[in-house]
Amino acid sequence: MSDWHSWAAIAVFVGTYALIISEKIHRVAAALGGAGLMLAIGATDDVSAFYLQDRGIDWNVIFLLAGMMMIVGVLKKTGLFEYLAIWGVKRAHARPFRVMVMLIVITAVASALLDNVTTVLLIAPVTLLVCERLALPAAPFLIAEVFASNIGGTATLVGDPPNIIIASRAGLTFNDFLVHLAPLSALLTLVLIALCWWLFRTTFVYDEERAAEIMELEEREAIKNPRLLVQGLIVLALVIAGFVLHPVLHYEPSIVALLGAGLLIAVSTVETGEVLAEVEWPTLAFFAGLFIMIGGLIDTGVIEKVSDALASGIGGQELGGSMLLLGASTVLSGVVDNIPYVATMAPITSDLVHSMGGGPDHVMWWALALGADLGGNATAIGASANVVVLGIAERNRQPISFWQFTRYGLVVTAVTTAVAALYVWLRYFALA
Repeated sequence: MSDWHSWAAIAVFVGTYALIISEKIHRVAAALGGAGLMLAIGATDDVSAFYLQDRGIDWNVIFLLAGMMMIVGVLKKTGLFEYLAIWGVKRAHARPFRVMVMLIVITAVASALLDNVTTVLLIAPVTLLVCERLALPAAPFLIAEVFASNIGGTATLVGDPPNIIIASRAGLTFNDFLVHLAPLSALLTLVLIALCWWLFRTTFVYDEERAAEIMELEEREAIKNPRLLVQGLIVLALVIAGFVLHPVLHYEPSIVALLGAGLLIAVSTVETGEVLAEVEWPTLAFFAGLFIMIGGLIDTGVIEKVSDALASGIGGQELGGSMLLLGASTVLSGVVDNIPYVATMAPITSDLVHSMGGGPDHVMWWALALGADLGGNATAIGASANVVVLGIAERNRQPISFWQFTRYGLVVTAVTTAVAALYVWLRYFALA
């Protein structure tokens, strides 16, 4: 590709990003328009956009989301989420901050065991119902859950897609991530709880009358279709087992989710059209446009040039290099999707680790993982979970603007990255 293509691709990406931030046109229209321009100027082509996973639409992500959205759509018809909402609020005695803490902890733990996108798809409907019952704005609770999902996903190999890429390239195991990143993830979850208490302090208004009404409710009465609930929970359990057993079964999560959705539709009496109506099609279209735009940056060599410049700045300095990699990855992952960034940066990091004489669990790998995972909290489009939750909120008439999310995300990202930098310094240098 020529320099002209590189600058044109940058201009399209920056212009599209500016439109998404300004919200003058819908983010889906902006993303699809940007994708169209990338194809029109020749920054990418149909083969890269539609057939190459590492530089075009990641169909595994698209179909994972579609399959899980269908399963969640069926479960919504059973009354399960109403049951969980009433049960959770009663256990928290209808105190808003206690409810938020409970949702944050559940989301963080679930995101470590599953993946952050699947987790928010399951937790967001419960959150919307909880806020409706307590007459609270849903946005602060949904935003807090997104932060928790990205932080919790840092803890394990399967929690966030960049971790899977890093593990494959570096030869790391599930236990390596648990030993090196799970303690920090737990600490950052506590930090997040403290930050949310400060950031959303005006939200925690206790309504004694509503609390009394909720405490009198019987959650079992919320279940509308027990048979469908049993069918849905069995299928969901099988899907989760499929996710966990990926190293053994070698089925991609997207295949597992689609098989689960197909099985649930086949064994239940729910109409196929009703299930498909529950899919967040605008969110999937937004992802497709975003993937194509990022593919244009990859095909024109823009991301590779950024990664090479970062590698040149690092040189052979382990401490300075790990801090630079952590900080730069945090910033870049807040702007572009962290999956193609890590895919591009992983071989460069591998060369750096080799030149430093490091092993598979070298500090540079953990710096890359932390920057990519935590940086996703910075902006409304920094991670897949963010985009999914914004789509769910908009569909339920509780829209979250780009800046509403980002003004909190920048604070959370700055603080958690600072804590992560301190952790890296202490564990791998000061106390090594």
